[in-house]
Amino acid sequence: MPNPTDTPPLAGRRAQAARNDAVILEAARAVFLADPKAPIAAVAERAGVGISALYRRYAGKEDLLRRLCHDGLRRFIEAAEEAAGDPDDWSAFAGFLERVVDADVHSLTVHLAGTFTPTPEMGRDAARANELTAALVERARRAGRLRPDVVVQDVGLLLEGCAAIRVPDPERTRQLRRRQLALLLAGLAVTDPPLPGPPPAAGEFDWRWRRPG
Repeated sequence: MPNPTDTPPLAGRRAQAARNDAVILEAARAVFLADPKAPIAAVAERAGVGISALYRRYAGKEDLLRRLCHDGLRRFIEAAEEAAGDPDDWSAFAGFLERVVDADVHSLTVHLAGTFTPTPEMGRDAARANELTAALVERARRAGRLRPDVVVQDVGLLLEGCAAIRVPDPERTRQLRRRQLALLLAGLAVTDPPLPGPPPAAGEFDWRWRRPG
């Protein structure tokens, strides 16, 4: 019969490994947000772990960059799926944007575009994210709350704009982003005058994800 005392050490090691991974990812996010070209050694130094511990989890810098972006994409999908359950069409759309802005998804993904090769799974998740966003946009439009000339690509640019707001104080950053988002949402609900210029096209910003050469 197995000794029940054999289990806790294994569980403890797994918990410690998960904590170490979280520390590494948080450090990587801070390092690459400041400088996408920073060496992976800078991540190990900030995380307070040896470079060998980092390499045991990630084959190299590109693998780590891929993980960071994919995690952000998953958070985006979670926010959209949660918003989809809101019965109020405008509240669903606005709540989705608020969740994504608070999660600070776009700060890092925009910085890292073109620095790694996305996996097929990331491509599938990106398509899923786009479908969910399109559904929320369409719901708000059908309800007569969202101006009719807004397209899904406008939403991406809006989120990038909010992510560009950053001050040293994280709480103040959150406040300023929420304020900017509120102003943008007020503009999205206005139907006149029409928006200037043609809307951004599907795939128009995909060039950022193509690696040089």
